[in-house]
Amino acid sequence: MADLRDQIRVLVRAVELAPFDAALLNALGDCYHMAKQYGLAVAAYTRAVKIVPKLVGTWYSMGCAQTSMGAFAAAVVSLRRALALDAGKPEFQHNLGRALFEIGQADEAMEWFWKAAQLSSSALPLTTMAVIAPGVPGCGNADLLKLRRLWAERCLPVVERPIAATLGGRLRIGYLSSFFHRPNWMKPVWGLINQHDRERFEVCLFSDAAMEGGYVPRAGDQVHDISKLSNEQAAEVIRGCKLDLLIDLNSFSAPERLPLLAMRPAGRIAAWFNLYATSGMPCFDYLIGDSTVIPASEDSYYCEKIVRVAGSYLTFDVSYSVPDVSDRAGACEIVFGCLASQHKINNDVVAAWSRILLGAPASRLIVKNATLGAADVREFLLGRFVAHGVDAGRVQIEGPAEHHEFLQTYGEIDVALDTFPYNGGTTTTEALWQGVPVVTFLGDRWASRTSASILRAAGLDEFVRGSVDEYVDYAISLAG
Repeated sequence: MADLRDQIRVLVRAVELAPFDAALLNALGDCYHMAKQYGLAVAAYTRAVKIVPKLVGTWYSMGCAQTSMGAFAAAVVSLRRALALDAGKPEFQHNLGRALFEIGQADEAMEWFWKAAQLSSSALPLTTMAVIAPGVPGCGNADLLKLRRLWAERCLPVVERPIAATLGGRLRIGYLSSFFHRPNWMKPVWGLINQHDRERFEVCLFSDAAMEGGYVPRAGDQVHDISKLSNEQAAEVIRGCKLDLLIDLNSFSAPERLPLLAMRPAGRIAAWFNLYATSGMPCFDYLIGDSTVIPASEDSYYCEKIVRVAGSYLTFDVSYSVPDVSDRAGACEIVFGCLASQHKINNDVVAAWSRILLGAPASRLIVKNATLGAADVREFLLGRFVAHGVDAGRVQIEGPAEHHEFLQTYGEIDVALDTFPYNGGTTTTEALWQGVPVVTFLGDRWASRTSASILRAAGLDEFVRGSVDEYVDYAISLAG
């Protein structure tokens, strides 16, 4: 790091002496980039391309730096410039796809990932597609099955290992997760694990991170830290526990751990909580859902045996302090809101929300998420509403906040609007917990029915509509 600081000092002085030397500016940008001083890197790259506009590598590096600092809309512009100068670089295509995805342009992102996959020997583009596919508007159930089977065939090792024997007696259940350190996200998981009857079940947890909040330890539970273990080593640890059932909580949120499951470290393997489409992997015996998210007519789109539980497949428990529920009775306007991740807010979602705002002229909308901390992303999102004829002053766009403060935003919201085809999960349950109903509709896949599952279990069936048009009309009626 000291050498890098020395290089930066030398290059800063060199640029002072030769301020119009694009190569020096690019080198300075690269050093800032390596030092993770992304804003300074972008400033140096910007000066370089103003001097020599056709510096393809500089445009690409600037796009990468902008991506690292969360300026995804700006990154899209830079990476498009790089591809205009050199269209055949798969890394350019992949990174453009990533930036597009983060600002809600998932369909176009998939097109660039496909191009990158066709040109690259790397598994990264195909893996990225397998990860994001459930939330891509143009990917239906048949596409999801085909894509994830293709990913499994190309990206998973072929491993022949004996299935672990069981001990008998109490059922031994293991849970595998890379996210036990995220109590906000793990609320559905702890809502289940903490309720296990330890007289009937032995519980083993396999964690890639330190346990933080939510989990209530019980006598006899086993917690195994596998964070420093390879997949092969972790599989041996799991195999040594002789489980009757291993439940994967990661799915494609941690694709680097999926080869572990391909090694068959337990007698039976099930997916729950985080796999809202087929895995495409032959190692999964079961996928746990419910009749709302997976109607029986869609079983053929899954390579796993579907196990449907009564009510919602998701549990939910809050074990930490949250804001009080606010009473907005008597407010002079209705406020719609959405606190979902920005990548879920695609063009169709913006179009539907714009129709709601135009149909309910006394209403306004709050949109808040971590990605909106970047000014360019806020500007991009607001511009999409304005393009539909919505007055910019009616859309309040906010960036990240600490979780308690984040939840306080629900105190300003009367009705939450769901995203589609990638519904809220934790977002929906948190809205309900804070006393805010969520309007959704039954979509064409599991990911677009998650909120319906939760709302129906909560007795809020009237907020589950049959189509996007009904979703829009119902929201407008609530504003009336």
